[in-house]
Amino acid sequence: MEQHIITNYTQRADAAQQEAIKYKKLANTYSLMRLSIFALIVVAISVAVHEDNFTIVAAAFVVLVFAFAWLVSRQSRFEKQKQYYDDLQKVNLNEIASIQTRANIYNDGARFANEKHFYTADLDIFGSATLYQLVNRTATSTGNSKLASWFDKPAPQEVILPRQQAIKEIADKDDWKLEIQTRLVFAIQQDVNQLKNLFKYLHLPLDMPGEKWLALYAKLAPYLFTATLILAWFIPEAKLAAIAIGIVNMGIVFSKAMYISKADMIAGKIGSTLANYADVFKHIEDEQWQATYNSSLAQALKTSQTSNKIKELANLINKLNYHLNMIVGFVLNLFFLWDIRQVIAIENWKRQNNQSLEAAFDVIAEFESLVSLAGLAVNYPNWAFPQIDDKPGYTLIAQSLAHPLIDAAKRIENDYELEDTHKVDIITGSNMAGKSTFLRTIGINTVLALCGAPVCAKSMRVSVITMISYMRIKDSLNESTSTFKAELDRLQMLLAAVENEPKIFFLIDEMLRGTNSVDKYLGSKAVIEQLIRKNAVGMVATHDLQIARLEDKYPNYVRNFYFDIQVKNGEMLFDYKIKHGECKTFNASLLLKQIGIDVEEE
Repeated sequence: MEQHIITNYTQRADAAQQEAIKYKKLANTYSLMRLSIFALIVVAISVAVHEDNFTIVAAAFVVLVFAFAWLVSRQSRFEKQKQYYDDLQKVNLNEIASIQTRANIYNDGARFANEKHFYTADLDIFGSATLYQLVNRTATSTGNSKLASWFDKPAPQEVILPRQQAIKEIADKDDWKLEIQTRLVFAIQQDVNQLKNLFKYLHLPLDMPGEKWLALYAKLAPYLFTATLILAWFIPEAKLAAIAIGIVNMGIVFSKAMYISKADMIAGKIGSTLANYADVFKHIEDEQWQATYNSSLAQALKTSQTSNKIKELANLINKLNYHLNMIVGFVLNLFFLWDIRQVIAIENWKRQNNQSLEAAFDVIAEFESLVSLAGLAVNYPNWAFPQIDDKPGYTLIAQSLAHPLIDAAKRIENDYELEDTHKVDIITGSNMAGKSTFLRTIGINTVLALCGAPVCAKSMRVSVITMISYMRIKDSLNESTSTFKAELDRLQMLLAAVENEPKIFFLIDEMLRGTNSVDKYLGSKAVIEQLIRKNAVGMVATHDLQIARLEDKYPNYVRNFYFDIQVKNGEMLFDYKIKHGECKTFNASLLLKQIGIDVEEE
């Protein structure tokens, strides 16, 4: 199955590469043709000078300039097509790399890491080699944040179920999914503050003095200047009037240079970017959606005509950028007061549309997040969409549950069952037997399930629960915190969460490691008993067999599970399978012996 998926991506990447090569050749051909046109212009001027006939110059110049402009337009279109297919190849190759090595060209979410979060640090949610790195296909900064927020806390059932249907629909539209990823590749390297600055600019009026009369004069100026030029052809004295109008026009533009520069500082740098976003909006609007979640998002864009409005703004900004060519800018400002016209047009656009733009970009972020989760369904079709349980107790039932970050050839599947009840499960076992990995397997798949994604399991049914983990407790030199103090802080957070948060499910791995064995046992036992009194639910992994005796005291609340080893001819064999009961086999002495330390029995 995996090889079939990789083959599909490989074929798509190869086809995209061939298209990119084709359009590169076309762009190069038109570039050479532009040089030829330029050479013909030079020849025409030479002939005109030699023949002393400037009619030839005028005719040739008009024809050749129009031909040159047409060639520039065609070359630009071919270069854009080449870039599209380059990006399409990149997207497909990235999917292959993700499946094979977990590599990813998209952000790994390290900026969302938080050691004090309920579970994200312990469950490897953000950063290198994490769930976010595996899943993320969001190119925009807002998309990064949206997906991170979905992993940050569980969604309610009324959100999860429609989101599941939306993800399934996008997974079935794999061509559409890959195309929208391709159209957004440009945003991966985009400045994270670029859109924020644009939104800020759109909410701030430019307040250019005399805007109304400038708008009126800018409409009249080209007719007035052209008329005086024509008149000057017949009446030499009219040349002074033409010169005076030209000086006035340029003087007006220079007098508003500060306002033009202010608009250009932010808006001028994002014209081509907005044109790319306009294509993305159009791609979303034009698709036929069946899932309510998807159709409502797309309808919001259609109602506000977002793609047209963004394209309009992009065109206005790109027209403002014509002044970057000094000769073109001079001519346009001389005749049309070009910069002022475009700044006023942008201001008018801002007054009419600035309220809807941020909401529109949030729709892109939503779709990017849905596309990211849909990628799991496409790349791992054996994963299952979980059922969301709404019974009053805690439910977490899974068949063939495995850790999504472990290679498929190496990960071990386990079953687990907790149905509409309240239990504390004590998990004992040898070192390296699989206790910690199992806790993380439960936790990371629950994160996926409760944001609407498929899970690494044959089947799963889970309540909407809020997890809290106690695993990688460490000291902090910056905060002058010892390991034991850090453990106490984590325990305090756990107990407060049980009191104040709905349906807390805890995952505790080896409690109170920062103290002596007697206090460790007594303290761990006291914490678990307090959790039981609070009707809390979760798992505790421990090496301490005495903790397993709590099942005798609380037979209706505590369950014992274990991971064990088999020792054959001095070799330790792990099956990493969870079993009911207490662990009877431990391996610390064997592990110490392997590094040259003999442990004497007392």
